[in-house]
This record gives sequence, C-alpha cells and structure tokens, in this order.
Amino acid sequence: MNILSHICCAPCFTYPHEKLIADGHTVTGFFYNPNIHPFEEYRKRQDALIKYAEMKPVEVIYDDEYQIEEFLKGALACKNRCEYCYIDRLDRAASVAAEKGFEAFTSTLLISPYQQHDLIKKIGEKLSKKHDVPFFYEDFRKGYKNSRRLTFELGLYRQRYCGCVMSEYERYRGQI
Repeated sequence: MNILSHICCAPCFTYPHEKLIADGHTVTGFFYNPNIHPFEEYRKRQDALIKYAEMKPVEVIYDDEYQIEEFLKGALACKNRCEYCYIDRLDRAASVAAEKGFEAFTSTLLISPYQQHDLIKKIGEKLSKKHDVPFFYEDFRKGYKNSRRLTFELGLYRQRYCGCVMSEYERYRGQI
C-alpha cells in the first residue's frame, strides 16, 4: 500500500517507517504539528526529521501552518485536549492523503505508550469515513524501545515531552 504517515517527530517515525517498508508498503511522511510549543521546539523537531529523511531517503511533506493560537483555542475548549490534538492532526493527514491519492493514512502517535491508542484508532476510523481514505492502524508500541535505540544511533534530537504547552508543564512542573 502507498501510505501517508503523519509524523509527530523523527524519533517516533524511525520504527514505524522501517516496519512499514519491511512489510512492503511505500511510505511518505507528513509533518503537521501546530501543537508543538514553543516554536523553537517545533523547529528542532522539524530539523531532526529533515536530518532523518536525508539519512533514510524518504519523501516528507511539510505542512508549515504553525497555528498555535488556533490549536490552543481548540485544545482549551475541548474536555480532552489530547482528543482535540489527535483530531486536528489526523484530520489534516487524512485530508492530504485523500487529496494526493494515498491508499491509506496512519500516524507515528501509535508508537507511544503514553498516547491514548483506543481514542486515536476511533478518531482515525471516523476520519477515514469523512475523507474516504482508509486509516491504517498498527500498534507500533512493540517497537518503542527499538525507536529509542535508532534515535541514539542516528544522533537525532529527542524531545522530553509530547509537544503542547500543557504537556511541557506537566513534564517539568516538579523540577521548578
């Protein structure tokens, strides 16, 4: 299958990229993350992905619409900020996948043991119907440790929190 993979960051893309290729799929990355705060962090993650894409030749579509204000309004208005974040990023990925003729879309969010997999899957399937492009679900968590190893081997920048200002606060609040 020709799959568009939403990429939250290069470290989370390492294992799913290798696994999907090994399984015979063609993979194109898609970087869209208006949730990442601050902007300097956004650029670090984008630069790490550019570095990875040069080392492991892979096409990546970069959607540079960094609309932090819109993201924050939506996340703060939603009872579950992570749900809003999943919907925003997966909806954009599904839209691009449909527009560009991909056979499916997926996300590197599916590698993290810290993400809400059932919710991501439910949202992906709903957006699949909306955009008429299948959501490719695979539980990549089994490769999480492998992705950490690959990240260090490749010298990729690895962040210390999910991305949004609230997750940054939760990560560091005990260290202030």
